[in-house]
Amino acid sequence: MLDKTVEERILKSLNHEEGDRVPIWDYIDNRGIYEYFAKDEPDYGKGMVKVYHELGIDLCRGYGASFAKTQNGTTAEHGEWLISGQTQWRVKYPIQSLDDLKNYPLPEPHSDEAIENWLENIRVQQERFAPYTMYVPGAGCGFHGTYGMMGLRLFSLAIYDARDAMERLLWANNENSVGLAKAAAEANLCPIYFIGDDIAYKGTTMFSPQFLRETFIKCLRKVCEPLKNAGIKVIFHSDGNVMSVLDDMIDAGIDGLNPIEPIAGMNIGYLKKRYGKNLVLVGNVDCSQVLPLGTVEEVIEATKECIRQASQGGGHFIGSSSEIVPATPVENILALYRTVHEYGRYPIKI
Repeated sequence: MLDKTVEERILKSLNHEEGDRVPIWDYIDNRGIYEYFAKDEPDYGKGMVKVYHELGIDLCRGYGASFAKTQNGTTAEHGEWLISGQTQWRVKYPIQSLDDLKNYPLPEPHSDEAIENWLENIRVQQERFAPYTMYVPGAGCGFHGTYGMMGLRLFSLAIYDARDAMERLLWANNENSVGLAKAAAEANLCPIYFIGDDIAYKGTTMFSPQFLRETFIKCLRKVCEPLKNAGIKVIFHSDGNVMSVLDDMIDAGIDGLNPIEPIAGMNIGYLKKRYGKNLVLVGNVDCSQVLPLGTVEEVIEATKECIRQASQGGGHFIGSSSEIVPATPVENILALYRTVHEYGRYPIKI
């Protein structure tokens, strides 16, 4: 069971009200901070829970593998290392050509047993993270899952040369995502559901807004529908600049946006002014430059500025602009969260 103070803090901000302080949302993939707080814990999962609690993180969607320096983090499932002058990464996509795509078998609908196993895993994680961190369940909407089966290059070709085959696979993947959302809604696992589908680069979307409206937005709407009907708030995640389709995503049913990358041109102050109480803003402290490469003072100032821009009136879960990456120094990680605990208390006075 979640601590009442933590639960109230989250729910107030989720409903655009001010609680005791700005809730913290993050995803940690950093060996240094693990060893700082939990080096003597042999169970990695228990150790990560301790890290989140020690840092005062109120919500999360999980944690990264946090590989040690002696590990390369590779698995046969995801790819292999190739040595050719320098180390490179090659992903093994199950679909290698347009012919593969046209003949690729559609995924089977999730079985009742598979869905129940998924739900049980979420319950286990929620119990582990309780009482001080809300574990937020979620999945994709099928769009990223589809292009992830063939890579962006082949997917882009398929838009023009095998559109029917591509969409056939897309809608099948989407139906499975809808099934998970329905199961989460019926089980009433959490007041929040996380949908993660990367659709953008630093400057703009990966695909044209028109194509996204014809495919991705329809996928998103279908997944949001059972959640919205159950009164569950949807937080959507995509790295990059999603401004060209943000209004479409809000219309499709999202209630919040993550991670709001400042280096991608996502201005959290502008979003706060434009969308007010229509969008919960999640993240925004730069994780690609400031957190891993900046000084402690720069981290503190970036965190304070994020609070100034977005935290007044609630509707803000502060955190990194995606995750705490492996290269982030421990002192910068500590500075981020300590600054929130010091300056993120309501009423905001910075």
